[in-house]
Amino acid sequence: MANIDNTKIVIVATDGFEQVELTTPQKKLAEAGATVHVATPDGSDIKGWDKDHWGDVTKADLKIEDIDVAAYDAMVLPGGQINPDVLRADASVVQKVKDFAATDKPLAAVCHAPWLLIEADLVRGKRLTSFKSIRTDLKNAGAEAVDEEVAQAGNLITSRNPGDLDAFCNAIVDAVSSNRDRAAA
Repeated sequence: MANIDNTKIVIVATDGFEQVELTTPQKKLAEAGATVHVATPDGSDIKGWDKDHWGDVTKADLKIEDIDVAAYDAMVLPGGQINPDVLRADASVVQKVKDFAATDKPLAAVCHAPWLLIEADLVRGKRLTSFKSIRTDLKNAGAEAVDEEVAQAGNLITSRNPGDLDAFCNAIVDAVSSNRDRAAA
């Protein structure tokens, strides 16, 4: 895995995120050298969902509305059914995702989180993946939906489920590293 020292990554989530889809990227991206912040709707700590029951509480670092998109090198959207469904109904969150996407920096979504990409109208004409139950949603929004561990389309990085998290995290690190190398050239 590449080293991404001196980079900042924000994870956007609310209660009901799939536990490992937040904690695994948080850990692996930090191990690669990034400073990782968790942003929530009101800046309060959030509770995960662990397969079939409520999971652990994750500390929040800031409110989603306070994310300075220019200050972050990547944005990560964990899945679960509850988390992205709640977030996509919040127009200010959807706008923040759109604003981040406009920077062309890596925007990564796993499992059900591509719902946020759909709501932000970012998927049309893109080759993306997701949890199997929302692939029709991707197709209906104009994406080419594939069943692959990781699918990348421009700055968008998507994965299917917790079993893909190693590949998902590696793709984020590689994309952040490539962006940094391009910026330094």
